Amino acid sequence: MLINCVAYENGSRLADMEVEEISDYLAKPDCFVWVALRDATAQELDQMQEEFALHELAVEDARHGHQRPKIEEYGDSVFAVMHLLEEDKGEFSIGEVNVFVGQNYVLSVRNHSQQGFLGVRERCEREPHLLRQGAGFVLYALMDAVVDRYFPIMDRLESELEEIEEQIFAKGAARSNIERLYDLKSKITFLKHAVAPMMEATGKLSGGRGPEVCANSREYFRDVYDHLARINASLDTIRDTIGTAIQVNLSMVAIEESEVTKKLAAWAGIFAAATAFAGIWGMNFERMPELKWEYGYPLALLAISTACVALYANFRRVGWL
Repeated sequence: MLINCVAYENGSRLADMEVEEISDYLAKPDCFVWVALRDATAQELDQMQEEFALHELAVEDARHGHQRPKIEEYGDSVFAVMHLLEEDKGEFSIGEVNVFVGQNYVLSVRNHSQQGFLGVRERCEREPHLLRQGAGFVLYALMDAVVDRYFPIMDRLESELEEIEEQIFAKGAARSNIERLYDLKSKITFLKHAVAPMMEATGKLSGGRGPEVCANSREYFRDVYDHLARINASLDTIRDTIGTAIQVNLSMVAIEESEVTKKLAAWAGIFAAATAFAGIWGMNFERMPELKWEYGYPLALLAISTACVALYANFRRVGWL
């Protein structure tokens, strides 16, 4: 679906146009065209390929989707793939934006995402001195918007980790903490898979051997690279902390289980003492004088009770009960 199709000249908005008029504006000097599509059909992609002379391999990647974040050069044009992460009720969904960039055009194709880029276009139009740099600056603005949307996600993941850390030593919370930590680890992996390849690709744009279409905006791409590097480092830190927290929680589970084992062993020892006394006096010997003694029964109960109480007090003192 076509979102908008606009021509720019010397950093200023020249005209909104129909797709059929694209070739006319491409022929004008100092003019470039910026087209935005959402969930583009095969017919729309074929039409754009014809208008912009897009490379067939890049169009094929955009048509099939599910690509790894990357930036590829095809002659004097660039094809970029970026992942859009959206969180709904604690679950991540992955969208994708494919950007085709040439000397006088930008085509962005957004798939499986509710996050639009109208704000990016408005930002660029408010800065005509930067938009005058052409299609390379538009690619930077789109990448910067995608990366900026990673920061709130990372902040929420850090907050969730802090909540779990506060409950690590809460009694009986170890098992639920482990489940939450593994769920958090999977979310970190999602974000890592979006950030790490994109950081590697952005490094090419900020370097001296980057594509010519991005030459005027290399310092801006360096800023995007720095943001990605910061996010990537934070993700590594969070992942290491999660690993440590999982080990601590597993230790807490083992400690809780050992506490239960101690209690069972202590009660077993107390009942074993009572059973031992009862077993002795239950033997069928003819000569057991205490059995015929007048105070034999109450003294036997007293002996059993005393032994059990002494064992209970001892286990209580050492913390088993």
